[in-house]
Amino acid sequence: MRRFNSTYFRDFDWVLLGFVLLLSVISVLEIKSATLQTKFRGFETKQVEFLIVGLILMFIISIVDYHTLIDIAPWAYGVSLVSLVAVRLVGSKVLGARRWIKLGGFHFQPSEWVKLVLIVAVARYFWGLAGRDLSWRDIGKVFALVCVPMAMVLLQPDLGTSLTYVPILVCGLFLGGLRIKQAAILLLVFALIGGIAWKSGKLLKPYQKARLTAFMDPDNDPKGSGYQIRQSLIAVGSGGIWGKGTNKGTQTQGDFLPIPYTDFIFAAFSEEHGFVGAVGVLVLYFLILMRLIQNAQTASDLPGAFIIMGIVAVIVFQIAVNIGMVVGLMPVTGIPLPLMSYGGSSILFTFLALGIVMNIRIRRFVN
Repeated sequence: MRRFNSTYFRDFDWVLLGFVLLLSVISVLEIKSATLQTKFRGFETKQVEFLIVGLILMFIISIVDYHTLIDIAPWAYGVSLVSLVAVRLVGSKVLGARRWIKLGGFHFQPSEWVKLVLIVAVARYFWGLAGRDLSWRDIGKVFALVCVPMAMVLLQPDLGTSLTYVPILVCGLFLGGLRIKQAAILLLVFALIGGIAWKSGKLLKPYQKARLTAFMDPDNDPKGSGYQIRQSLIAVGSGGIWGKGTNKGTQTQGDFLPIPYTDFIFAAFSEEHGFVGAVGVLVLYFLILMRLIQNAQTASDLPGAFIIMGIVAVIVFQIAVNIGMVVGLMPVTGIPLPLMSYGGSSILFTFLALGIVMNIRIRRFVN
């Protein structure tokens, strides 16, 4: 294991952590406001608990040399597949989906943790290919690496989380040296497969298809598949420039906006704090992403840079899809907004990912 000075905490990216904690505070305050008149009142306390555990895990994982994590990636990948099988066999079923394993009073969602394992596993894979052109055999292996757990999550069914595995694959291929011709062929093949799968009706359930098409014309089914998007657009629009104020959002407090503390928390925040508040949150995300990319640029080796950029790819994807969903530019997929949406598994994944980033940053000058 590589050694480093005991004063390594001075090398933490405290600026990055400051931005993250500021966004986390905004999240807690918005969850409190969004659940004030609902049966979910008090969820902000649970969110604080998740954040505290996340911070502890972040500091712990920053101590373990990330090269050790890379070494155990094959074992972690195997455990991940076993955990996804366990979800299928003994997982808790909620609203027609079997996604969680109940451990005491906590619901563990393995599919969230698999993202982190895949990021490290893909980095390890491409590290082994460094210095040579990607062959179709190499591409096929990395597709299998990502698509096996992705298919297992899709069967739960959890379309949203399964889609978050895609940016890991795309980022790995891009950084791994995928040629333009290969990329064009892959895009063509997947367009054909997607079209066939859509027509066959075997891959996606009817309600998932309805969600994927409702955003194009939510008024076509205003009380059904288009309801969530319509209410979200009303909430965002009614916020105006400065917003209606904390606890004063009519869509949120009137229980018109669905699940305003998770998937649609950005809509609830926009209604209460307006365009200015929404832009402020987006600026925070931009600053966080820029710090992450800067840390990737200063990583001491290829796998370190790959891991951070894999984390960036997942976070960017989740932000784009969630906010796109809120403003009617993307279908409703149930993908949470990082560091804003309520949820233990999502928060812990994000802080564990940040812990690995800090880990790589601390060792950037170690040979």
